[in-house]
Amino acid sequence: MFTFALPFPMHISSRPISPDHPPYVIAELGVNHDGSPERALELVERAASAGVDAVKFQYFRAEMLMSGASRLAGYQAEAGERDPIQMLRRLELSIDALDACVKRAHALGVHAIVTVFSLPLVPLAAKLPWDAYKTASPDIVHRPLLEALCALNKPLIISTGASEPHEITRALGWLSGARHRTAILQCVSSYPTPMDSAELGGIAALADLFDGPIGYSDHTPGERSGMLAAAAGATILEKHFTHDVGAQGPDHAASLEALPMRRYADGARLGWQTLQRARSTGARAIDERHQRFDDGVMREIAPFERIKRVLDIERDVRSVSRQSIVAARAIAPGQVVVPADVCFKRPGGGIAPFELASVLGRRTTRAVAPDAPIQHDDLAPAATPNLGSPATGSNAKIA
Repeated sequence: MFTFALPFPMHISSRPISPDHPPYVIAELGVNHDGSPERALELVERAASAGVDAVKFQYFRAEMLMSGASRLAGYQAEAGERDPIQMLRRLELSIDALDACVKRAHALGVHAIVTVFSLPLVPLAAKLPWDAYKTASPDIVHRPLLEALCALNKPLIISTGASEPHEITRALGWLSGARHRTAILQCVSSYPTPMDSAELGGIAALADLFDGPIGYSDHTPGERSGMLAAAAGATILEKHFTHDVGAQGPDHAASLEALPMRRYADGARLGWQTLQRARSTGARAIDERHQRFDDGVMREIAPFERIKRVLDIERDVRSVSRQSIVAARAIAPGQVVVPADVCFKRPGGGIAPFELASVLGRRTTRAVAPDAPIQHDDLAPAATPNLGSPATGSNAKIA
């Protein structure tokens, strides 16, 4: 049994997020609107009817996120996609469409959360009244993006799929002044994730690293995982949501429709009740039927190890979906790299975004083509260490 306590609850709007409160359930709409503003509004309404606490969107621009070196993840290719930039371009929502979705969510009494994928989009996203922001698992290395979102002074939820413990603690160090409004999610970045690879023990392992809310971003195909994750200590649950699991597109097959999502949310609250009873100094359930239920849930959790690790099934997404420092324009040999020369795009494999301070001010050893990830071999050794913050040029932490 995995149990832990928080020194204080985090709040999203007025909703407390802690082990002492039922799990906060997020319907991840993601790209399941298929690029249609009308479908996005329909999904908001269906999700609200399913009893979730929040709906979540993704804000991206294909050319801003994907470099010429980008490639599809395996699950995207298996869903019939052929080109990563064309796929994302088809699935974009405008800021005006997102504005309408936020308004619809609030009118229906649910929160609206957004994952922002590119640094230049942060100020545009901030014009809308989001209840919280979230970062995708691959952006655990994107210090400039994390710091920019943190600076908006809203709750921030960080997914940790395909991440090593040291990468998570490093990212939390960048945000240490905002821990009272930060949550992290255990996640397995595989779509879908087999139930025997759900890594529910990672929820407790993350609690060993961080004394704030720990949740679970759930990519398993079924409904029972929400109950098990809540019983394992998840205070936030995120699950992909769709109008039709058989629809064409990269994420529909790993999502739930409205009725299964309602069962998922209800089951999560039952799992939380099981954990509450287990935490109550060994108190027994109120009757034999409840005790059998509790015992069954705990038996299903028991095989999961208390460990956070990168699984083999995550390595494809880790490589494809992390961002690198990329040449924003042609950089000539011997040129000193300045901020206007660089941006951040997928895939990983180039210099990671958190290393930006070590790139600026160095000379190139050879020409770097526009839209190419910058490699360490592209740069001459630094004359003196650059200790500034990647995002701000100083060592100040954002509170």
